[in-house]
Amino acid sequence: MLEQALKDQLAAYLERVTQPFEMVASLDDSQISTDMRSLLETIQSLRADKISLRLDGQDARKPSFSLQRVGSDTSLRFAGLPLGHEFTSLVLALLWTGGHPPKVEQDVIDQIKGLDGDFNFEVYMSLSCHNCPDVVQALSLMAINNPKIKTTVIEGGAFQKEVTEREIMAVPMVFLNGTVFGSGRMLVEEILAKIDTGAAVKDAAKLSQKEAFDVLIVGGGPAGAAAGVYAARKGIRTGIVAERFGGQTNDTLGIENYPSVLETDGPKFAAALEAHTRFYDVDIMNLQQAQALVPAAAPGGLIEVKLANGATLKSKTVILSTGARWRNVNVPGEAEYKNKGVAYCPHCDGPLFKGKDVAVIGGGNSGVEAAIDLAGVVRHVTVVEFMPELKADAVLVKKLKSLSNVTVHTNAQTTAITGVNAEGVDTGKVTGMRYKDRATNEEHLVNLEGVFVQIGLVPNTEWLKGTLELSKFGEIIVNAKGETNVPGVFAAGDCTTVPFKQIVIAAGDGAKAALSAFDHLIRH
Repeated sequence: MLEQALKDQLAAYLERVTQPFEMVASLDDSQISTDMRSLLETIQSLRADKISLRLDGQDARKPSFSLQRVGSDTSLRFAGLPLGHEFTSLVLALLWTGGHPPKVEQDVIDQIKGLDGDFNFEVYMSLSCHNCPDVVQALSLMAINNPKIKTTVIEGGAFQKEVTEREIMAVPMVFLNGTVFGSGRMLVEEILAKIDTGAAVKDAAKLSQKEAFDVLIVGGGPAGAAAGVYAARKGIRTGIVAERFGGQTNDTLGIENYPSVLETDGPKFAAALEAHTRFYDVDIMNLQQAQALVPAAAPGGLIEVKLANGATLKSKTVILSTGARWRNVNVPGEAEYKNKGVAYCPHCDGPLFKGKDVAVIGGGNSGVEAAIDLAGVVRHVTVVEFMPELKADAVLVKKLKSLSNVTVHTNAQTTAITGVNAEGVDTGKVTGMRYKDRATNEEHLVNLEGVFVQIGLVPNTEWLKGTLELSKFGEIIVNAKGETNVPGVFAAGDCTTVPFKQIVIAAGDGAKAALSAFDHLIRH
């Protein structure tokens, strides 16, 4: 089941198991069951002194297996094979069940252990989804550390009937006690914040008590991380407050154009950014949303950043690096059918549309790359581009046009995403897309089951309107030093007027903003 190199690596990891636990498999006569038994027997053979295996499980989901520490009532189950991107999740689950401590702050573990109530989580994932492991690992950690939390990890490809019946069209998709809890990438802190209602108040009080920073960075993408490293290396008190450290890189599959890094993926890059920043003892306040910026009342005074949870942070200088997010097409049906056929990540959700007809809105690099990627999975792809020609690089356009199961409509305006069937009944999921030929004004309906929106980015700056100068596109206007029109406030990355939204440019801008902030501090 496992190649020898991977088996050797797994054996080395399992040496860290200190407490005995058992794996209990519920199998049938499918090929997946055969593969699962082989995988579990391999794992058991590598640490037979600590890991036992039973094949008499009676769980309704077959094939599946549970992990349970001897003498505990924990409940963690994997339904389907956790391979691909989820193999790391399996290894971590084995280690944590076996007593190896997770690399998580102790207060997070304490919060998990303190949760009271009955929590039955089901998380659906796909083996090609790069956002799924974070959710799988978070919920696995919670189940292992609190017997009142049950987690079942379900590989959608092995349980297609469930996926269809529950109308799951995006992963990761999480159910709590049978009801939709959330979708998309979530860290353990985010999940805890949703179910531990008293945590936000305590967190706000704790943050408000922090000493004023010399440099406070808002946003933890490449620009924010670079700013944090450069500021901290100057020996000044540096903090980063971010909704999600790593920013949009978390949602990027392949990164092949960052100098000195031949090839990596977004989540790995984001993790490396955070590790590098933490090395310099930067105070990282993750999963926090900035809500208002209050300029200093007088020259040399403190600038305030107010957070959504009610906390207020103070600093002598502020660097804004809030990045950007996917732009919505803003047509009827987009919001209504989000995660019900409307998607934004072809790498994560593409496998859920295997053998189906889908559309991609957008003919830039992102849109054309998405269409090429999807063409290898789905039955047919329709690309709809507003402009008269595709805007993607010539090499991508050439590749796209070589694919037999792709149709391209240019000079076409998307007008609606529909969910109504032939009988006029709203199905609750995508059934088609309407577009208008801009040359003839003729309306067209394309019957399909998925729509992937790929039309660029919008800066995360709405909360700054009226506080500092923004362009007509909502970008923060900066000069060559990254200065805004507010003294002591700097900005960097995709949220600014700097052209070409690229990781390497954002990182350079972040470093420049930090140096400018330091210069401001020593001069004022």
